[in-house]
Amino acid sequence: MRAVIQRVTEASVTVAGQITGEIGKGFLVLLGVAADDTQQDVIWMAGKIAGLRVFEDADGKMNLSLGDIDAAVLLVSQFTLYGDCRKGRRPSFVQAARPELAVELYQSVAAELRGLGVPVETGTFQAHMDVRLLNDGPVTLLLDSRREF
Repeated sequence: MRAVIQRVTEASVTVAGQITGEIGKGFLVLLGVAADDTQQDVIWMAGKIAGLRVFEDADGKMNLSLGDIDAAVLLVSQFTLYGDCRKGRRPSFVQAARPELAVELYQSVAAELRGLGVPVETGTFQAHMDVRLLNDGPVTLLLDSRREF
């Protein structure tokens, strides 16, 4: 499972002119699910997202998590995070999960985050989405449940 996490002051997702998810301060999380991901990846990813300490404390240091500042997550499915661009000019998506598995694990990440006390808004799975954000910092982080960076 892969995630691109952007610290935001606000973010929203619109599908066919209708806002489907919207947050103020928090994280916009673009989430990709791999074909071999399991519930173990869900638990790891949600715990890592909820626990990231990248919001500034009173001393201006990145030391606070989502829960510390009552922030939220806008979770958006993004299978293209598994696009392999090493060969040719068109990405290969063979590592990405099939939609049936991807939607199940995507929804599980949202549920796990909610279970950890994080408010979660979502995009619409498999829809063409317009994503808007006001990046804060900017702070952008990459997570992969199968790799150590």
